[in-house]
Amino acid sequence: MESISPGERDVCFERLAAGTKAAIDVTREGGPEMMGSAASVLTQYDIEEVQVHCNGAFSQKEIESLYKRFCALDRGGKGYLTGDEVMSIPEFALNPIHQRLLVSFEGVNFKDFCGAMAAFSSRASMEKKLRFVFNVYDATGKGTIGREDMLQILRDMTGSFLTEEQRQRAVTRALEEAGFSQNPALTFSDFSKVMGTSSFSLEVEVPTLD
Repeated sequence: MESISPGERDVCFERLAAGTKAAIDVTREGGPEMMGSAASVLTQYDIEEVQVHCNGAFSQKEIESLYKRFCALDRGGKGYLTGDEVMSIPEFALNPIHQRLLVSFEGVNFKDFCGAMAAFSSRASMEKKLRFVFNVYDATGKGTIGREDMLQILRDMTGSFLTEEQRQRAVTRALEEAGFSQNPALTFSDFSKVMGTSSFSLEVEVPTLD
């Protein structure tokens, strides 16, 4: 079988990272989803508590920006987001893996919303970024992911950009280079090793709102 090039493999995983980022880039200012509930004022204690929860991933201004966005999405003022409210984010609803991402955001309060978003901060560690993506793959919460999980994400994210044969080769090569069999049950540690064989970038910018 023809060997997939390193560049071809990296494109697969870069498209996964970019697509996941786009799906939850909910911190942009503007758009109809910013209308609705007015954000109440966060206390300094609230902000510091969120910063601790997110391991310093966001500055005070970024947290205030995220809170304004959260309150705009939480139109009923319940203090948490429903699935329908999360799906009102266009970038999220149109993304092919939105059902997987929904698990991380449905029913979350503001602190946990920031906790999920922290994986996409430029200040987040690679381990935190990989942990978030691992949980996206592990949709059933079993604590491991397999070859088919990895293939399905690539199918969703690459569409017609790559053929099924190219996707199969991409996963095969990544597993081989990391020293795993072709039908693995990868733990998070294993998954980190596999992903370490390819380029990986997962960041989101949080605008400052005056």
